[in-house]
Amino acid sequence: MNERIPAVIGAGGIKTHKIEGDHATPTGIFPLRRVFYRADRVASPVCHLPVEPLSRHDGWCDDPTHSDYNRYVMLPHPARHERLWRDDHLYDLVVVLGYNDAPPVPGRGSAIFLHLPPPHSRPTEGCIAVAEPELRRLLGMGVQEIEVLPPGRR
Repeated sequence: MNERIPAVIGAGGIKTHKIEGDHATPTGIFPLRRVFYRADRVASPVCHLPVEPLSRHDGWCDDPTHSDYNRYVMLPHPARHERLWRDDHLYDLVVVLGYNDAPPVPGRGSAIFLHLPPPHSRPTEGCIAVAEPELRRLLGMGVQEIEVLPPGRR
């Protein structure tokens, strides 16, 4: 499928050489690994990926000095991390992308997800955000990867 989807990207734009904390969205082709969702807010998506409801103990390590860097972790966790159970709605439906994960390279960026958009189309911190109906449609179609093109190649 070669369909272009409207998306919100990171405040740092799109970069070929992502660095942890630069708020940029990395370029490349990224496989969809698994899906988390807030079962208290939304229905489970229909898709071919592993799907798991989020709990208050789910997190993602974003500490490049820790051995769990760019990996799912259970909270509490001793290293710096992001909580996946959020008060806002960004991660009501969130897809883990295969970015910097085979194996993770410290400092190359972590927690790059496909998730729901921030209010008022504000930029993300480096993730790719699409509207919930579009995200559900893509998952239901069996999309297995997404491509983020560098500036000028759109």
